[in-house]
Amino acid sequence: MASNSITVVGNLTRDPELRFTQSGKPTVTLGLAVNRRYQVNGEWQEQTSFMNVVAWDQLAENIAASLTKGSRVLVTGRLDVREYEAREGGKRTAVEIVADEIGPSLRWATASVERTPGRGGDGGGYSGGRASAPAPAADYPDEEPF
Repeated sequence: MASNSITVVGNLTRDPELRFTQSGKPTVTLGLAVNRRYQVNGEWQEQTSFMNVVAWDQLAENIAASLTKGSRVLVTGRLDVREYEAREGGKRTAVEIVADEIGPSLRWATASVERTPGRGGDGGGYSGGRASAPAPAADYPDEEPF
């Protein structure tokens, strides 16, 4: 069985852009720069790949409320290829990551997890402070949800 999943670590190239569909469904788009360093004949080389990321529903709202340009994040999701008609005419192809999960990288930063009011999802959000333990989940009163 084939799987289409991707995990990348990079920095946001712009602030998240939150929009709503005509039916009111939230969606956010992000630009992500993924850097790679490698050596060729003893000299360090750098390469940057730029990717577009889209997220939906509560995840989209949490991203817009939590992350800003320059934030280092981990993104897990799937690759999606779509075609569209360009304004000048002609078909174009866009490849983007449809995010399942996005979180701050804690390699060079700390974060504070703050649960959001439930809408049937996992909840949680990044508020950019020190790490702290979340409140116990309602479904498991004696256990922490993580």
